[in-house]
Formats: sequence, structure tokens, C-alpha cells
Amino acid sequence: MTESAGPAVDAITVEVVSQSLAGIVQEMQNSLFCTGYSTIIRESRDASCAILDPAGRVLAQFTVLPLHLGAFPACVEGLLSFYSADELSDGDAYLVNHPYWGGSPHAPDMAILSPIVIGGELFGFSASIAHKSDIGGLVPGSSSGQAREIFHEGLMVPPVRFHHRGEPAREVEIILRANSRTPDLVIGDLRGQVGATALGAERVRDLCAKRGTATVACAAERLYLLTERRLRAAIADWPDGSYAGSAALHSEGQEGGRPVTVRVTVTIAGEAATFDFSGSDDQVSGPYNIRPPLVRAVCSYALKCLVDPDLPSNQGLTLAVEAITRDGSVLSPAMPAPVNTYMPIANVVAEAIFDALGPVLPRARIGESSRGVSGTLSHVLPGEAYPRVQYELPAGAVGARADADGVSASKAHVANGTITPVEILESEFPVELARFELVPDSGGAGRFRGGLAYVREYRMLGEGQYSSRGGDLLTPPAGREGGRPGGGGATVVNPGRAGEHRVSARDGNIRLHAGDVLRREMTGAGGYGDPRTREAERVLDDVRNGYVTPEAASSAYGVVVVHTGHTWELDADATAALRRKEEPA
Repeated sequence: MTESAGPAVDAITVEVVSQSLAGIVQEMQNSLFCTGYSTIIRESRDASCAILDPAGRVLAQFTVLPLHLGAFPACVEGLLSFYSADELSDGDAYLVNHPYWGGSPHAPDMAILSPIVIGGELFGFSASIAHKSDIGGLVPGSSSGQAREIFHEGLMVPPVRFHHRGEPAREVEIILRANSRTPDLVIGDLRGQVGATALGAERVRDLCAKRGTATVACAAERLYLLTERRLRAAIADWPDGSYAGSAALHSEGQEGGRPVTVRVTVTIAGEAATFDFSGSDDQVSGPYNIRPPLVRAVCSYALKCLVDPDLPSNQGLTLAVEAITRDGSVLSPAMPAPVNTYMPIANVVAEAIFDALGPVLPRARIGESSRGVSGTLSHVLPGEAYPRVQYELPAGAVGARADADGVSASKAHVANGTITPVEILESEFPVELARFELVPDSGGAGRFRGGLAYVREYRMLGEGQYSSRGGDLLTPPAGREGGRPGGGGATVVNPGRAGEHRVSARDGNIRLHAGDVLRREMTGAGGYGDPRTREAERVLDDVRNGYVTPEAASSAYGVVVVHTGHTWELDADATAALRRKEEPA
């Protein structure tokens, strides 16, 4: 780790530049969310912004999606393999969404890269990555569980000039429109990205005019090197050794129901941390593969969680990581392996890391989190040429930690994003939300309870279809240290009615008609510790809140509650007797 030559900058200047860059990416993000056309950006917030140096090192990122810390540099690397630095001009914007020729996690994630040129020299890039509602492919939403190659997943765009000196390339927009079921949303969102990156470039030029270009560049480099130093100093305090962990993605929708396992050996040696994933399973035929830049980003996420969640999101988080993947594995697939459902396997990578480090690091001790039940609704409206694609980010729950309950109805680990509000869905799509609530007993029982899943039921007000991306989990999220697994999820058409059908990934597209109900029940998260050591009063609170049923309070926790006619109360004597009776000999 060496610092480049440049003007001397003191700690105060580094901090001023740090906060200035953080403010710039925050302003870019606000611009993007406020100008987004689609609910996937406006409501789910599946987008992030960054400022990078000329080599693609991240100087600052607004972390909505931690995976983009690895995606941004790979996108710049792809761009610079197609264009030389002297071809890049102020006012340009470059577009790329190719997972193999760029860094996009999957094709719907389109990156916009705007060069920042100061005094005739390339200072860096202002960048954004945002999910698109549809870019073609086998199904509405472009993310098909049936995909067997990336060409099934929609239009692939290598790095191309999208705007030149402020003017859009009409030909590129025409091609994008011709390949999307939601052309107005895609172009509108892309224009919002161009605006956000142009804003970022302008703010960086203003900062350089105020502080000096060389000073800003040197301070920004110092910033990410300081982040690296802080990480390495923390790692140096961890016990040296090699620690193995694993986690599996096990769904009936992949590989004939065979579990796909991520295996990692984390080696701590002084201030160095190496994550070796060579033992992970081979790439899969379905869309559950993930590219190495994203694997490195997951490692960075895990380190940030374990060291300091307030660490700046910059290149220093990845400089402290050595990640080893095996070509041809699920974490380093060969083109044209499909990758559209990369997020579940990314979360499995995080679970494997925490499984490895849990025995030696208290902050790594956490039950497995759930990964949602993914799929896309689309609606056919009379007189409209294109379907309305109702793309939501499914959430699940966060696992219990060694000292706290998990988080209910939440994205987990590197997934992030938000749940689309009911009011937005009902105002923009011909659908009625008949049910949206937590699922009792879905959080794995434990001394600390796993987060609860939620269920949504959608009543169709017109014709449409549901496109499944993944099937039911066959192995639910595991508990730790005696904690129990979270509850399993399911997708069901017309539950409790004639023609009830449990959806599997093999179903592909399912036609839906007016009056049909689609139930999507997510999976709960794993618990931590023996459930019978959970404080009885906390179990009582769970029953009163509807998180745990009275039956589960007794069978899982050994706690007896009785209803007094007004509320639930604890039967302390019966609880003590039950827990004594079931203590191991």
C-alpha cells in the first residue's frame, strides 16, 4: 500500500474533501430517486451513485447496494477497454449493462458513466447504476428462472457512448426502446441517471475549483487508503488462523432441487484477510451465478459489518480484501452463463463468511437471513401496446444475532432496497392488495428470535401473468447455536379456492385473470441460541404482538400463556414446570 506523489494534505483537508464527496453522491442519489420514472427506482430504490478516479477506484459511494462497490470499478474497466481516455469528453455519458464485458450484476442493472475532465485531463468518473423494469428477454421484467444463458435475459449493451457533449445518441435510445416492454420507463430512468451523473460531475468540478484539483485528488486517495488502514488495523487484532464456513442455496427451482453450496476458507494472517472460495460448487445451468467483482464486494460488506458500519464506502474496503474464486464455479461462471438471479447467491456468500468467522468473532454470530421469494407480475390493459410490469424487490427477514432479535420484513445483507408501498402499487397497477402482514411463527425460535417473514396477497383487477424466478426453499434459513430455522415461504395462486395452485420455478409464466389472487409468502430468518433460554416475558410480548402463537410459545419456547379475556398473561408456575420437565438429563 503506497500513496502516490501529490501535494501535502493535512487531516482536516482530507476530512473536508471526504464530507464534500459524501455530500455529492448523496445529492446525486436524491436527484436519481426524485427523477425516476419506474417504481423500482422511485420506491424500491434499486440504484446507487459513485465518484471514481481515472482508474475506476471508488472515491465515494452512496451505499444503497453494497454490491455496486465491486460493480462500479468493473464497469469503468470495461469502458476503458473500449475507449481510450483521450476519447472521453465533458458532457459525455456512457452506457453499459453487460455482466461479462462490464460490471453490471445482471442485464437490468444499467450503468451510466460520465467522465469528469478538468483542464484537459481525466479526473475521474461520475457514475450511477440503476435497475430497469424491462429490457426484453424471456419474461416481463427480464429476470427469468428459465434462463439458461445471458441471451435469455434481455438486451446486452457493451460500453457505448449514450450522450456526447450533452446530446443523446438517438440510435441507442431507439435500440433500447425496440427491446423493452416498458420503453418509456427505461428511457426516462436512463435520462434521470444521465442527469444525476452530470450533476455529480459539475459538483466535483466546483470542488476542484475551490480546493485545487491536485489537492482533491490527493485527499481522495488518502481517504480510501485510510479506510484500508483502519480495516487492516482491525484485522490485525483478530486471531490468526484459517476458518472454514459454508452456506447453501437450496430451491426446487434450480439444478433439479440439488443444493448449491458456497464454501469459503477465511485466513487471517496479521493484518491480511484472504477469502478463498475455490471449494464452491460449479456454475449452475440456471440464473443463480454471480461474477467475481460482486463476490469481492460481499467480502468488503462483511468486513465493514464486522469492523465499523460507519466506515466510508470507498475503494479502501476492497483493497483490504483478497478474494479467490475458481473459474467455472458458481462465483466465477464462464460466459454465457445466466446471472439474473444473482442476489440470493450473493447473500449465501455473506452467510458463508459469517459462518466461518462466527466461532472467533462475536459480531459475526448471526442466524441465517432469508432471501425472499422472487417473481414479477405483469398486467395487460385494453388499448395499451405494452404490458405494465409490476417489478418489486421481495424482502424476507434478518437472522437473530448473538445479542438481539432479527429484523422482520426486511431485505438482508447485501440486498438492501425497500418494499414498495401498497398505495403506490394500487395507484399504478390494476391490482388490489388484499393482505399485507407478518407471518406468525415464521421467525426461527431461539434465545433471540429470527426476523419474521411477511405475506402479500394480490387480487388481479384485469388480465396478466406471474413470472417466477425461483421456487420454494427446500432448506430454510438455519438457526445458530441451538436456534431453529426460519419458516419456509410459498407462492400460491387462488389460495383456499377452487383451482388452488402452488407455484414452482418450473411453471415459468402463469396466466392470471381478473379476480384471481396471488399469495406471496416470504421466508423467515433463523434464530440464535436455545429457545428455552429466552426470557419468558419476552415470549409473552411476542405472543401479545402476534409474532408467536400461544401453541409455539409452549412447544418451541416452553412458555405457557393464558388468555384472561382481555390479553395474554404468563403462567409462571406452568412455564417453570414445563421448562424443568424438558431440560436435558
